Amino acid sequence: MNVKEFCEKYYVERNGTNCLKWDALDTRFGDPELISMWVADMEFKTPECVTDALKERIDHGIFGYSYVPDTYYQAVIDWEYNHHGYKIEKDWIRTSPGVVSALYWAVNMFTKENDSVIILTPVYYPFHNCVKDSNRNLITCDLNYDNGIYTINYDKFEENIIENNVKLFILCSPHNPAGRVWKEEELERLLEICEHHNVLVISDEIHQDLVFGEHKHIPTASIANGKYEDMVITAFASSKTFNLATCLTSTIVIKNEKLRNTWDEFTKIYNQVEVNIFGLTAVEAVLKGGEEWYQALKEVILHNYNTVVDEMKEFPDTYIAPLEGTYLLFMDLRKYIPLNQIKEFTQDKCRLAVDYGEWFGENWKGFIRLNLGTHPDIVLKAITNIKDNLRNIKNK
Repeated sequence: MNVKEFCEKYYVERNGTNCLKWDALDTRFGDPELISMWVADMEFKTPECVTDALKERIDHGIFGYSYVPDTYYQAVIDWEYNHHGYKIEKDWIRTSPGVVSALYWAVNMFTKENDSVIILTPVYYPFHNCVKDSNRNLITCDLNYDNGIYTINYDKFEENIIENNVKLFILCSPHNPAGRVWKEEELERLLEICEHHNVLVISDEIHQDLVFGEHKHIPTASIANGKYEDMVITAFASSKTFNLATCLTSTIVIKNEKLRNTWDEFTKIYNQVEVNIFGLTAVEAVLKGGEEWYQALKEVILHNYNTVVDEMKEFPDTYIAPLEGTYLLFMDLRKYIPLNQIKEFTQDKCRLAVDYGEWFGENWKGFIRLNLGTHPDIVLKAITNIKDNLRNIKNK
């Protein structure tokens, strides 16, 4: 299935469907007429295997208490091994209503108030929120940035851990919004530092399936043949890959028995809810039958990325990073737009709703994050608006 065929078959208009991405533009941005390029959500219907499985469940007509079936566990285990080479066991798996929920739980179950938690910025803003909302001490370590290329400052990372007696590291892999797919040696160096200083690692790997070219997602817990597995808790979901965000079903992998027991005791107190039968049904179905859709989606994202790169050649100092992972693009506008005019330029002139750089870290104002998980026509319109308005500024 090529890009055109995929879009004709699966693209859907979302206005008027209680859609956060489009119908909340007035509330979130004060303007309902913007082109929505912000939240990590897509305009593509899920594969037929999902709707078929949900229809079958609905036709049964009973939506009572349920549990996680063995077939669900096996689908997760098979997908993780077949796509990422990580062999996990059923006993290690827990579920949560979302990866963000799991991050909030982890901060509260594995640290105390005023403990320090470190993150690599710029990074997805719920990483910041789950620490600050829980009355923990947020430690940010900026990635090195060199004209669109993001790398880790290991010395600063370790220095921050030592100076602040950090207890927990929340890792984003692949990294949102920088789009980095961390190499094995990068992950191993981070884990070495954390092990040396007794820092627990929570690895958010929700974008694990959205990796491009020669890049390969390496599950953090699998590094060095599982050497660090006992100090890593992994969180991932099918929600980004298959557009299932409100199915509220994510996977948590915890090999260490002591950590699992802590997780179970905490969730027994603070998460006394039943499993979501629709989420379990959708995720199991898509992991078993969504491969063709998934591969075609990646072609759409790659096509959209290439469109942006081609269109922005006139403005090379926007420093568009190579597409390694995620369907998100972090663009640097600082060479062209004064920092105090970024919102005016992006929203009022370009007519775009985007995620702003400062949402991901205080030192990243002047960047914007664009969502490539949408129809190519929407991406082309958005990037044309940026290009045309940059050209107007350049020609003045």
